[in-house]
Amino acid sequence: MDGRAVRACGLVTAGTLTVLGLFHLLWAAGVKLGSTAALPERNGRPLFQPGRGWTLVVAGGLFGGALALLARLGIVQTPLPARWSASGCWLLATLFGLRAVGEFRYVGLFKRVRGTAFARWDTRLYTPLCIVISLGSALVASASVGGRR
Repeated sequence: MDGRAVRACGLVTAGTLTVLGLFHLLWAAGVKLGSTAALPERNGRPLFQPGRGWTLVVAGGLFGGALALLARLGIVQTPLPARWSASGCWLLATLFGLRAVGEFRYVGLFKRVRGTAFARWDTRLYTPLCIVISLGSALVASASVGGRR
């Protein structure tokens, strides 16, 4: 794939992770925007209630993932060795790929519980988005960027 296409894919993937990170920051701040369909549920109740701290950890991970992609593309400089950004991109690809597959009950491609608001959003948006993020991250990780692999 040509370098411009890899760069565009990486920028879109990094931008998506940044937007997701911003949603998590909003949720950590108490804003309810979109939060009612953001968690898997059983009998009309969320399976878990992540606290502010865990929500911030997820936001930080999403921002870190965006940074790894941007570093791999050579758009931002970090004090870390270049191979770390490639490893970070592979980690992103793996984590989002696993999230797309799911845990076979409430989340992912093979979920069995399907009649909830979360399940509908998971089928239509969350899981496909995880697949796209996984593939975009793998593409950036595997591409020769700036003359290096």
